[in-house]
This record gives sequence, C-alpha cells and structure tokens, in this order.
Amino acid sequence: METATLAELLERPGVEETQVLRSAKLGFMAYHGGELEKLTDIVASEAAERSGASYYGLTQAFDPLHHIPSTKISPAASKRLSGFLDHVDAVITIHGYGREKMRRTLLLGGRNRQLARHVAEHLRPGLPAYTMLDVLAEIPKELRGQHPDNPVNLPREQGVQVELPPVIRWHIEGWHWSDDGDHGRAPDTETLIDGLATAASAWMNV
Repeated sequence: METATLAELLERPGVEETQVLRSAKLGFMAYHGGELEKLTDIVASEAAERSGASYYGLTQAFDPLHHIPSTKISPAASKRLSGFLDHVDAVITIHGYGREKMRRTLLLGGRNRQLARHVAEHLRPGLPAYTMLDVLAEIPKELRGQHPDNPVNLPREQGVQVELPPVIRWHIEGWHWSDDGDHGRAPDTETLIDGLATAASAWMNV
C-alpha cells in the first residue's frame, strides 16, 4: 500500500471527497472509505443522512490505495474538510480495523468520552453478539484516537472514533462484503447504521 499526502491524494483519479453540511451539533466522518476500509463511508454517510447530521467522506476507488494516518489528515489541505470541522461541534468518525482476537469488538476512542459512552449505550441493545469497548485503557493504544492532530479531536467538542471489525461489515454466510453487488445489506451492518443514527439523533436533540 502506497503513501501520499492528503493534498496529493485529492488530485488522484478515483478519489472522491464529499461534504454535506446539515446539523452543526454533530457530524459523521469517514476518510478511509471506498476500497480502503470498506463500508466505512457507507455506514457514516447513511447514519448521517438518517439522523440529519453533517457528513464528510473521502473514498478511494481502486489501486494503488493510500492509507494516510489520521494525524496526517490535515484540514489545511482541504477546504471541504476544514469547512466541515468548523461547522460541527462534535464528530463521530468511522474506521475499520482487524485483530484476530477482537473479531466482534467495536472500539470507541476519541477524546469526547461522554459521546463515546452515549454511542456505545445505543449500539449494545441491537448488537448483543458484539462487545462495545468504550473504556480507553482497554483499547489498544494505537487505536484510541487521542492524538490532538487526529481530525476526530479537532471540532470544538472533539468526538468519538469508532473502529469497526470486518465481521460487522460482512454477510457471515459466504463472507461477502455488505452492499457488494447483488448481496445486499448485511443484517449487522443495517443494525449498526440504525444504532448510530439513533445515537446521533438523541445527542442532537438534548
């Protein structure tokens, strides 16, 4: 997997940047979307649309794929990202990760711990087969989303970094990615999106 700066990535074919400004209280973000961390942009954009939250997404369509570390995703390189981060008070960022011993564990990092707990509480009832890990000390250090330059921590009230294991983005029978071709939406993916949207709506209506 090759590397590039955000400014360089935005100039490459097959890269699409999306900004939708709705609510100023909360936004969803997925900047490793498309073929890189599959389904993350779909989860974030649909949860945002259903709840009325704002959305920023960055997708890559084909090789060579570039994984830019979150700390290098700088709003200085993108007017759309900068405008999104200036617009929202807090953010829920959706990522994908893989750990063999954490196949059914969702990690909720980021510096807004109240929002992390809020999201976890809304996801648990619909996804009882998964563990919602919202205690920072129990999350692998490199996945905690605590760096001040991480975009999840740049809005006024910072945000929560949700790391999704592959299994919640798959059709378990046949091991196809959700939303891929004729396979349709995986049930767990739909429940996840619905739970995130419900959490966002509740947060914005407090």
